[in-house]
Amino acid sequence: MSKINTREALDKAAKKGLSTLIPAKIKITVGMSTSGIASGAQGVYDALAAEIKKRKLSILLTKTGSMGMDCMEPLIDVMAPGKPRLSYAMVTAAKVPQLMDEIAKGTLEPIRPFYRTDGEQSLITGEKIKFVKGALPKELKEIPEINEVPFYKKQIKIATRNCGIIDPENIDEYIARGGYSALAKALTQKPDKLIDDVIASGLRGRGGGGFPTGVKWRSCREAEGDIKYVICNGDEGDPGAYMDRSVMEGDPHSVLEGMIIGAYAVGAHEGFIYVRNEYPLAVANLSKAIEQARANGFLGKNIFGSGFDFDIRIAKGAGAFVCGESTALMASLEGKAGEPRAKYIHTVEHGLWNRPSNLNNVETWANVPVVIARGGKWFAGIGSKESTGTKVFSLVGNVKNVGLVEVPMGIPLKEIVNDIGGGIPGGRKFKAVQTGGPSGGCIPAKLGSLPVTYDELSKAGSMMGSGGMIVMDDKTCMVDIARYFIEFLESESCGKCVPCREGVKRMRDILEDICKGKGKEGDVELLQSMSQAIIDGSLCALGGSAPNPVLSTIKYFRDEYDAHIKEKRCPAGVCKPLITYSVLKDKCTGCMRCAKVCPTKAATGEKKKTHKINKKLCIKCGACLEACKFGAIKVE
Repeated sequence: MSKINTREALDKAAKKGLSTLIPAKIKITVGMSTSGIASGAQGVYDALAAEIKKRKLSILLTKTGSMGMDCMEPLIDVMAPGKPRLSYAMVTAAKVPQLMDEIAKGTLEPIRPFYRTDGEQSLITGEKIKFVKGALPKELKEIPEINEVPFYKKQIKIATRNCGIIDPENIDEYIARGGYSALAKALTQKPDKLIDDVIASGLRGRGGGGFPTGVKWRSCREAEGDIKYVICNGDEGDPGAYMDRSVMEGDPHSVLEGMIIGAYAVGAHEGFIYVRNEYPLAVANLSKAIEQARANGFLGKNIFGSGFDFDIRIAKGAGAFVCGESTALMASLEGKAGEPRAKYIHTVEHGLWNRPSNLNNVETWANVPVVIARGGKWFAGIGSKESTGTKVFSLVGNVKNVGLVEVPMGIPLKEIVNDIGGGIPGGRKFKAVQTGGPSGGCIPAKLGSLPVTYDELSKAGSMMGSGGMIVMDDKTCMVDIARYFIEFLESESCGKCVPCREGVKRMRDILEDICKGKGKEGDVELLQSMSQAIIDGSLCALGGSAPNPVLSTIKYFRDEYDAHIKEKRCPAGVCKPLITYSVLKDKCTGCMRCAKVCPTKAATGEKKKTHKINKKLCIKCGACLEACKFGAIKVE
């Protein structure tokens, strides 16, 4: 394969990629991210391949990453020349023969598309491509266009611009979407000009710290030393968070291109991507992307004929949450235990192997090519003044539309939960949302108008973090939530410093006692004073932010702590030692469902007569509550 070192060669590769991205024949694409595969996408892909072979059809079958709406997986797209791309949700292998019949006949029955896409625009080049030729038939007009679907309507995709669209294993399709053109542009400019543009963009680190990216780059460039490194943090350890995983799986070249540009800007010639070993698909797709980038001349010697040399290696992490912290990550890269260092030692001056090192996370690197291609001012025009651009969140928990969303900074929390997320299932009430991962804070529903920015979330007692967003309904116990996250942080503490090692453990003990009905007057005040001591004395951000779940739940849900301690009652009906199950006489129909599912025979009664629950035998498993269809089981 010849090296791509000119604009002409890049354009030639783009034309090749366009031939598979928008082919002159029918194309079927299957979402094969980890979430898609977990939902059965591999079986769907295999069934499609078998049907195409059986019917001897000339159809291009490809794979792609996640379009974000993971609650509707497996998702597949069907594209015919001159027609919209049609997206089908929750496809199963059993439905494939019917779908193939539908494609052959050109109908939309019996399987209806979820939405359609009439065209696309490259964020890099600004070029618009229309799929549709002529007027849309009436039956297609009845299918909502992607931007009309509430889940996608308010999203702006920058970091996830190619996920769910390109085949992550096909570098030519990435190039067809404008890939590596930002690198070609960057290598014709002075490094200081690039850094100025990144500073002008207002891009801040998306890994949790929120430090201005361009300022970090400049500090690294000006640091003394001939050998420097750039590092990508792909060690995503927050429960329920998978933003970086989806980008690495669905668009690995965007990360590579951002790192190459950053390396040129700071003067580095070697880079590392630190990825969780629990992300095998991300590792596989990144490894293939690195091989392709080398073969095409984007990595290695004399990139684009500029005289600039740079290469990247992958390092696998062992799953330690603390290794998401910069100095702990670098210690792990060196083969040492993942323990943090004191913060007065800056990694841009003394990082990996004590040399200047620039660390950004996956999402930050994926934004860089767009910033360089479109300019810092363009990027700064999205979002808010202090928090520019977009942010990717994993929207999980008690919300209808679970998945990945990329929204402009400054969007109100309630719009993410209610408009994009579809609200709370089962008609329950929105109670709170936790942002920032396990060490973030829980923000109550009454603050739903809060703009999602670094500063506003911090003022509310939470933080942006890497982008986890866990939605909670009115059946969530906030004391139990605080206990859960503190327990997680205790287990993930490296144990190097006393405030974190001992303080977080002691906080967990107190919270467990409160949840068991053993809480005492003064426990809340003790938790507050301990929290401040841990924040002030901890060595790294894990300990420094660990008390956030406790402090925020005390601030906004103090009444629940008081109910647990003073009344020995759990208002949400979650903490087993503080709840009892009983039968509401006016609602019980004597259907005997509760009696049939009760493992201890605590629920008894005759058919069509009011049942009872023996509290001595009841183990509070909740089986009766789930089985009852008439709302006759009361938990208090």
